[in-house]
Amino acid sequence: MSLSRVRPARRAPRGLTVLLALLLACLSGYAVVANWQQAALVRDVAEAGNDTDAYQAAAFDLTIEMAMLQATMLEPGGEERDELPAANQRTDASMVRMAAVDQEHGTAAADLAGRHHKLRMVVVGFLDQVDRGDTGAATITLEEVIEPEYTAMMSDLLAEQDHHLTEYGRQQADSLRESRNSIVTVLVVFLLGLIVLAGFGLSRRAHRRQVEALAAADPLTGLRNRAAFVEHAARALPGRPTILVINVDGFRDVNEQLGHRIGDLLLVEAGRRLASLVRGGDVVARLGGDEFAVLLTDDDPRIGETIAARLTEAFDRSFVLDEVTVDLEVSIGAATADDGEDVITVLRHADAAMHEAKQHHAGFHRFDGEDRQDAAARLSLLGDLRRALDDPGQLALHYQPKIAVETGLLVGVESLARWHHPVRGPISPADFIPVLEVTNLMHRFTEQVLSMALRQARAWLDAGHRVPVAVNVSARSLLDPQFPGRVAALLAESGVPGELLSIEVTEYALMSDPDTAIAALHRLAAAGVKASIDDYGTGYSSMTYLKVLPIAELKIDRSFVLDLADNASSRALVASTVELGHRLGLTVVAEGVEDEAAVEALREIGCDTAQGYHFARPLPADALTARLEETRRPAVLS
Repeated sequence: MSLSRVRPARRAPRGLTVLLALLLACLSGYAVVANWQQAALVRDVAEAGNDTDAYQAAAFDLTIEMAMLQATMLEPGGEERDELPAANQRTDASMVRMAAVDQEHGTAAADLAGRHHKLRMVVVGFLDQVDRGDTGAATITLEEVIEPEYTAMMSDLLAEQDHHLTEYGRQQADSLRESRNSIVTVLVVFLLGLIVLAGFGLSRRAHRRQVEALAAADPLTGLRNRAAFVEHAARALPGRPTILVINVDGFRDVNEQLGHRIGDLLLVEAGRRLASLVRGGDVVARLGGDEFAVLLTDDDPRIGETIAARLTEAFDRSFVLDEVTVDLEVSIGAATADDGEDVITVLRHADAAMHEAKQHHAGFHRFDGEDRQDAAARLSLLGDLRRALDDPGQLALHYQPKIAVETGLLVGVESLARWHHPVRGPISPADFIPVLEVTNLMHRFTEQVLSMALRQARAWLDAGHRVPVAVNVSARSLLDPQFPGRVAALLAESGVPGELLSIEVTEYALMSDPDTAIAALHRLAAAGVKASIDDYGTGYSSMTYLKVLPIAELKIDRSFVLDLADNASSRALVASTVELGHRLGLTVVAEGVEDEAAVEALREIGCDTAQGYHFARPLPADALTARLEETRRPAVLS
C-alpha cells in the first residue's frame, strides 16, 4: 500500500460489539459462581491491560505534541502553532490518567506526569519567543530544553510501558495455568471469556488505529499532515532522504476571486495529482495552506529533479472545478539531508529553496552547499541585527535632500538607514534589509527608524527648519494591522505634525495585498501622513489601484533617469509618468539624478522634485543641519 494517502481503519460492526458485550456479561457471571479465583485473575489481566493502554495513549499524545513543537519552530504562523496549547493540555491529561491508573504500582507514572506539567511554562515561553520573532532564543529553548526533556520522558515512558507489557503477559500465563486445574465447565467459560476479551481487544486496537490514522491525516485532502510527514522523514534518517516542498503559485488569487469552495477543490485535486505521480514508497503530505511536501528516501539526490519535473508537468493541465477552468503553476524546492542534519533543518532548507524558485520564477531550485553558507551567514547577520537594535550606537540615519526642480529649494529629505557593525564596520543596507524583511524583527527596525527620523524632524523644527522627512516602509510592516496605530503614537510622542512625515512604499508592497495596503494608507492619511510609491515603473501596479490609492507622490526609479538626457525612450517614459502623476494630482519625484543635463531635461518635462548625487549624497543629520544653517532658507512643503 502506498504511504501517500492515509486510509482510516474500518470500524468494527456495532452489532458484533454489542453481542460480544452481552456474551462477556453472561460468561463473567457464570465464571464468578464457578470459580472466584478465576474471576480475580481475569480482573488482574484487565487491570494490567488498562495500565498498558494508558501508557500507550500518553506516548501517542507526547509524540504528537513534540511534532507540533518542531513544526511551530519551522512555520511560526502555521496551524500547528494555534493547535499546540490544546495538544499540550491533551498530553498533560493523558499523563494524569496514566498516573491515576497506575497509582497502585509505584511512583514512576506520577513522576512522569509531574515532569510534563512542569514543562508547561517552558512551552508557553517558547511560544512567546516564536510569536515575538525571537528565532534564536526559540531555537535554543526547543533544542536545549524542550527536546532533551521530551526525549527523556519518552524513554522513561516506553520503559514503564514495557514493564507493564511484561506484567500483562505474566498474568495471562498465570491465568492459563490456573485454568488448566479448573473443571471442564470453568475451562470452557474461561476460553470463551478469552475469545470475548480478544474480540474487545481487536475492536479497541482497530479504534486506536483509526484515531491514529485520523490524527496523521490532513482533513481536507486525506494526505498525511505535517506532523505525520515529519515522523516519516525522521525514520528515514540517518540516511540521506530528499524532501521536496511544493507551493501552488496563484492559489491565494483563486481563493479571493473564486471563493474558498473552489480553493478547497483545487487543493484536493492538486493533492490527488501529486499523490498519483509519486512512487509507491514516497510519502506525500500537505504541510498547510497551499504547500505540499514529498519525501524521497533514495540515496541519489538526482531523483529529486526527476520527480520534481514530473510534478511540474502535472500542473500543465488545467483544473476544471465546478465548471470553472483554472491554470496554475508550482514552485518546487528540494533539499537532501546532510550529515548531522535533522528533519526540521532539511524541511527548512527545502522551504527556502522553494521560495528561491518562486522569487525568480524558476519553477525548481535545489538547496546546495552555497545556500547552506548563505543561510548560516544570514542567521549570523540576523543575530547581529537583533543586538544592533538594542545598541543605540550601531544604527543611524542619513538624509538625502529632495530638491524642487524649478527653484532649487530643498523641499524634504529621504531618511536612509546606516549600520556600523562593531567588528565588521559599515554594512550596506542591500545586505541587511533583505534579511530583516523575512522576519518579524522588521517591525522593531521600522519603528526604530521612524522614531529616529521623527526625533530629527522635531530637532529641525525647534531650530526653525521645517523639513518633511520620508521613511521607507517594507511590505511586511505596511501590512501589519498594528502599523498605522504605532505611527500615530510616534507622531504624538515626538510632537511632529503628520504632514511632515511621508511613508515610501514599493509597488510590490501595495500589490501583494491591495485591500490591506489601501486600508493602512487611509488610516495613515487620517493622521496627516503622506504616502509615496517608491521605485515607480519597476513593479506591476494596476492603473485601477493607482487611481484609488491614497497617495501624494510618485517616485520614478533611477533606472529611467540615469540616461534621461540621451535616451529618447527613457525621456518618453519619464514624461508620460510625470503627466500621469499630475493628472492624478500627485507630486512626481525623479530619483538618481547625477548631472545637470538630467536636471534640465526634468525641468523641460515638468517634473516637480529630484534627488541624487548631483545635489547631494545622503548626509548625516549634523551635516545636513549645517547646510540648512548656512543657507538659512526655510524648507518648504512640496
